[in-house]
Amino acid sequence: MPRGDGTGPIGRGPGTGGGRGKGGGRMGGFSAGPGGNCVCPACGTKTPHQLAVPCNQVKCPKCGMPMTREL
Repeated sequence: MPRGDGTGPIGRGPGTGGGRGKGGGRMGGFSAGPGGNCVCPACGTKTPHQLAVPCNQVKCPKCGMPMTREL
């Protein structure tokens, strides 16, 4: 915008998209929130989800497999 009157090139400048702000969480992934359960994909055992501990970092107490978040 040479004179600040909106006559500049199309598709440039603020508000034209292409930036960030549409992501889904800290690492660009999905976060299911504080509640819910972790479930073992192998044996089906469920445990309560612990705040700030991803389910995939929790081992199943029965078979030792990494757990996943229950949807």
